[in-house]
Amino acid sequence: MKPFDKRELGRIIKHAIREDVGDGDITTESIINKNRKSKAYFLTKEDGVISGLKIAKEVFGYLDKKIKWKSLVKDGDKVKAGTKIAEVKGSVRALLSGERTALNFLQRMSGIATLTSVYVEEVSGTNTKILDTRKTVPGLRLFDKYAVKCGGGTNHRIGLFDMVMIKDNHIKAAGSITKAVNKIRKSIPKQMKIEVETTNIREVEEALKLNVDVIMLDNMNLNEMTEAVQLINKKCFVEASGGVNLESVRAIAETGVDFISVGALTHSVKALDISMKITKGQ
Repeated sequence: MKPFDKRELGRIIKHAIREDVGDGDITTESIINKNRKSKAYFLTKEDGVISGLKIAKEVFGYLDKKIKWKSLVKDGDKVKAGTKIAEVKGSVRALLSGERTALNFLQRMSGIATLTSVYVEEVSGTNTKILDTRKTVPGLRLFDKYAVKCGGGTNHRIGLFDMVMIKDNHIKAAGSITKAVNKIRKSIPKQMKIEVETTNIREVEEALKLNVDVIMLDNMNLNEMTEAVQLINKKCFVEASGGVNLESVRAIAETGVDFISVGALTHSVKALDISMKITKGQ
């Protein structure tokens, strides 16, 4: 992935702040003098992999340009429960108004990074890479996929625009895998990669004859995947998908597939427990 575009980052954070703060933080503005300053720190309450420190920093910077942020760890670092991961100094109003938005980003992204790291560890010693999917929160895909990278995973296509993925409904609409591939090749740049979803060995054989870049094995059992990998014999990359979990991922990797895509990394992740503690103000 490319570094975050500053304008895109600002747009997402602006929307998130407006969603939460709206016309103003009634509670904070009623209690806290606008000139009051303080410091806060972020504390992990369970073991995990950190992701989203830059995003959290930008949240507070949006509310107060004079905020000072110090990361005590880096995105991608594994930490133990009880670790201070960042400090922030500045307006107490900005600290309190930005707390939940910053934590929402930081907790979700760290949860994704943590789960990804567990999947990556499960397939260690094989040549298989763990891929993310497009099953992300609408509007937050770049954050979700960045978090996957922090956990040691590999990003699949970002969207519908950067790679061809011919799935079952495309094949039905076109009439066959062959017809779908032949039609798409007439309208895309030669360097653009083509991936085809297959559900059985017959479809794998058809896709293999078309010299596509990736063949996806969708919801196949281990015996079918092993047969497909042997049939493909490194003529293209092989991706396994569908019903993958921590109990099955190792066995799938051992069939010899190059990639395993895991929707659970982003569509049903558990947020990492992180809290913000504010110290006595000045």
